[in-house]
Amino acid sequence: MICAIPLALAMNNVPSGPVQNTLYDLHRSFGALILLLVLIRLPYRLFAGAPPPEPGLPRWQIGLSHAVHWLLYLFLLAMPIVGWVGTSAYGAPITVFWLFQLPAIVDKNEALANMLLGWHATAGLIMGGLVIIHIAAALYHRFVRHDGVLARMLPSAG
Repeated sequence: MICAIPLALAMNNVPSGPVQNTLYDLHRSFGALILLLVLIRLPYRLFAGAPPPEPGLPRWQIGLSHAVHWLLYLFLLAMPIVGWVGTSAYGAPITVFWLFQLPAIVDKNEALANMLLGWHATAGLIMGGLVIIHIAAALYHRFVRHDGVLARMLPSAG
């Protein structure tokens, strides 16, 4: 997401041409990578479960945390799929890091492409907001509450 969102913002704010095309290719490549990683991570999360909440957290923070996490998963799964379908409907190829091309999954349809890519862009803004909320919450726990929530998110050094 750290790459996909800035690429999306940049690709729509540069003139048409080779630079814009490269930014689109990179954005689509990161989208494909995100989809693959979510398809690996989500089943693990569903079967392994999440660690128990940090002791002493208010119930509203636990509930909000769960809601944000599941919304992040929803958007991380749905956005690449909607982007793939929209790009296919637009008629543009999705070449993943210039190594291989994903198949088009719908026929060219400009109206469908405009609708889906509009949804994709709006969802991207919502996703960016969710990421900001997630980061802000982690920093709040680290620097205001001084609890172990942020440490639990980081890979263990063991």
